[in-house]
Amino acid sequence: MPPKLFFDLYKYKYMGERVRILVISYGSRAAAVIDALSRSENYDVRFYVVDKQRNPFNVKHAEKHVVIPDLDVERICDFVEVNKNEIDFGICCPEKPIIEGVRDVIENKTGVAMICPTKRYAIEGSKAMQRYLLVECCAEANPRFMVFPRVEYSNVREVKRAVWEFLDEIGNEVAVKPDKPAAGKGVGVWGDHFTSREQLFEHFLSISEGGSDVIIEEKMEGEESSFQAFCDGKRISVLPETRDYKRAFDADLGQNTGGMGSYKDNKDWLPFMEERDREKEERLVQKIFKRLRGDGSNEELRGMPFYVAFIHTDEGAKILEINSRPGDPEIQNVLPVLKNDFVDVCFRMIEGNLSRIECEAKATVVTYAVPMDYGGYRVKYSGDRRVDLSGAYALQERYGDNLRIYPGSIELRADGYTYALGSRTVCTVGVGETIAEAREISLDGIRNIDGALWNREDIGAEHHIERSVRRRQRRAVSNHSALGFS
Repeated sequence: MPPKLFFDLYKYKYMGERVRILVISYGSRAAAVIDALSRSENYDVRFYVVDKQRNPFNVKHAEKHVVIPDLDVERICDFVEVNKNEIDFGICCPEKPIIEGVRDVIENKTGVAMICPTKRYAIEGSKAMQRYLLVECCAEANPRFMVFPRVEYSNVREVKRAVWEFLDEIGNEVAVKPDKPAAGKGVGVWGDHFTSREQLFEHFLSISEGGSDVIIEEKMEGEESSFQAFCDGKRISVLPETRDYKRAFDADLGQNTGGMGSYKDNKDWLPFMEERDREKEERLVQKIFKRLRGDGSNEELRGMPFYVAFIHTDEGAKILEINSRPGDPEIQNVLPVLKNDFVDVCFRMIEGNLSRIECEAKATVVTYAVPMDYGGYRVKYSGDRRVDLSGAYALQERYGDNLRIYPGSIELRADGYTYALGSRTVCTVGVGETIAEAREISLDGIRNIDGALWNREDIGAEHHIERSVRRRQRRAVSNHSALGFS
C-alpha cells in the first residue's frame, strides 16, 4: 500500500475527516452504493462519479461528475489522475471496467485504492475459466459441460459434429452459453429457447459468430439463489441470500434480461431454503476463495469477487455462474438494511481487517421499471421517453426509508427532464417486516412513476414463493423415496 494511502485511511478513520470516494457507475446498483455511503454517520462523504450518462441521482450527489459513455478504462484513469489528491478510494460497480482491468490501471498509475478485483481475478470474464476452476476445487458444484473454443474448429461441419457427439453423451437437455459476459442475455436453454438440435445449433452459431467461445452444460433443474460476499483478501463476509428474476414477464416467461427484480427474506436465507443450504453454499464459496487466495492473503480479490448464482437441485447445490461485482438488482436488496457503516466496511476491505457484516432482520423487494422496447415487450417504440419520478419520491413522506428509488438507465438532459434510455430505467426497493409488505411498498413506488415504462407484477409474490417451496419439498420427498425410505 502506498504511504500516502496508508496515512489517509487512518487520518479519516480516527479523525472523522471528510472522505471523497470515486464511484464508477452504471445502473441502479451504483445509485444504491452511493446512497449507502452517503448515509454514513461517521464520515462526511463526497462523491467523484464516473457515469455512462447523467444519472439524476448521481448528479445530485456528486461533487464532481463526468460522463464516459463506454466506461473506457484509460479515460476513467485520466479523471482519477486529475483528482487523485482528493480521492481517497474508489468502487467500481459494473463488470466491464473490472474485467478490463480498471483496478490495475488506476492503482498502478495513481495510487488510489480500488474496491474491486484485479483483472487477473475478474473470473466473470470467462465462464470456461469458472468451470475449470470448479473442477480444481469443488467439482461437485459443476454440471457436466464442454467448452467449444472457436480456434479449434476449421468449419461449421466440424464443430457441429463435435456438438452432436457431446449431446449424444449427455442428452439434449442442455444450456448453451457464451464464454464471454452477455449481461445475462446470451444463454439458451432446451425447452425454453429451442426444442430441436437444429435450433440449438442455430443458437450455438449465433454466439460463436458473435466472437465468443461456447459452453454447453447439462440443464439443471431447481430453485435459484444469489450468494454475495465482500472480501478483503484474507476472508469473506457473507451477505443475506436473495432471489433474482431474470425472465422478462410474469410467471417467468419471456426472454432473459439483466434482472427484473429480486427479493430478500427477513432472515439470512430464502423461504425455500434451510439454514443448511446456506451453509453448503458458503462451504463451496470458501473452497473457491481458498483456491484463489492461496496461503495467507491475496488483496487482488478485494471487493466482491464472489456474487455466485446457485441452483438447488436434487443432487445438491450447483453453481450456475460466478460474477466479480455486486449483483444488480441483488445488492439493492441488501444495502438499504445494512447495519454497518458502509464507509467503514470499505475501509476495512482496503485495510485487510474486514469483520462480520450485519443486516437488519427486514425483508426487501426490488422491482424494476423498464422501457417499452426492453425485454421483448415491444419490438419497437418511438414515443415519448420522458420519465417523471416525482410521484414515487413523494411517497417517501409516507414510507420514509422503507422506500428507496434508484434511477438506472435514465438521463438528466439540458431541458431539466429525465429520459429513459435503452436498459432498465429505475428500480424501487421496498423494506418491510415481511416479503409481502416490502413487495407492496416497492410496487407502490413503481406505480407512481409517470412514463412509458412497464414492470413485472410478481416479484416476491406469495404464489411464486410458495411454488418454490413446494418444488423443493417434492424433490426432498422424491430423493427420500429413491434412497429406499418410506
